[in-house]
Amino acid sequence: MNLGEIIKTTLTDMTIISAITSTVFIILLGYFCRKKGIFNKNVGKILSNVVLTVSLPALAFNAFMQDINPDSLKESINVLIWGLLIYIILIFVSKPIFLKFKGDQQDTLRVLTIFGSTTFFGIPIATAVYGPQYGATIALLASVFNIGYRIFLYSYGYIKMSGLKMEAKNIKSMFLNPIVIATFAGLLIWIFQASLPQVEVAVQVPKDIVDGKVVSETVMKSFAFLRIDQTAPWLFKPLTFLAPLASPLAWLAIGATLGEVSIKTAATDKTSWFYSIVKVILVPALNIVLLAILTATGILPVSFAALATIVIMMATPTATVAAAYAISFDKDALLASNASLLSTLLAVVMMPVWIIILEVISKMGLF
Repeated sequence: MNLGEIIKTTLTDMTIISAITSTVFIILLGYFCRKKGIFNKNVGKILSNVVLTVSLPALAFNAFMQDINPDSLKESINVLIWGLLIYIILIFVSKPIFLKFKGDQQDTLRVLTIFGSTTFFGIPIATAVYGPQYGATIALLASVFNIGYRIFLYSYGYIKMSGLKMEAKNIKSMFLNPIVIATFAGLLIWIFQASLPQVEVAVQVPKDIVDGKVVSETVMKSFAFLRIDQTAPWLFKPLTFLAPLASPLAWLAIGATLGEVSIKTAATDKTSWFYSIVKVILVPALNIVLLAILTATGILPVSFAALATIVIMMATPTATVAAAYAISFDKDALLASNASLLSTLLAVVMMPVWIIILEVISKMGLF
């Protein structure tokens, strides 16, 4: 299959197209509702809080409610390592990229480039696009990858923008927010499930195929008592309703936020446009190149599922916390606001492009 046929197949894949249109249309719906006054000025913030404190923690925890195997464990370790390495790489790479800018402006542009909205923007899109194909694996890899993001955002990001040493409040923010708690709780259960006290549970397993239908039988199987998907389905079931809310609510919040600001004013800022191109195009491209090299050489191999998750999460606009740092510490707050807006607009436009590029990479068998 040549490149033209691969692109054609990708562009006619209704699963991919539907995922892209769902993202764009719901963001536009949020924008329309805000412009028409259906949403008031607080809706974007309220929806964001719901996503960050309820839906995404449920999504992160649920992802680890699965059996462990050597391959998934090895891949998760590789993704965790890359999730730490990429931020160290970006700290150094961002310096020459913004070398012509000085002082607070350079610091702001570098921090905004290093830290994207991986949690609020990236995870919902990655799980919506690739969830049907890879299931909970995408959410698991995204949660593991985001550990490095949290560590560096609340340490390096804070120190760089504030000019101060690390404070206790940021250590608290790093480890005690709902998403981090849910991620580490799920991760520890997943890794150590074989060592935890076991509970016998009746489960349905395939036995035979009769007239094209799968016939199952009930068998007893042991699970760690904290695997609530098996041992306490009455407790796990509410989480399965909350987790899927992350994507639509996040997209509505993004649209509502865009409807709150002046796009025309921000569009005249050339520096913000330069930043946005670096953040939404150069950073994910850098990840693809480096991961391709590491996978080909066997140094740090990752699957296509991991690559797609990482690229989607890195092709995101400015992180809310990073922009808040710039505003709080008066580090060119206007630039941060304009950059946040333009990078969000560019990310909405580029996300379908990245998804298509990733599908081309997949069909070419590069990962």
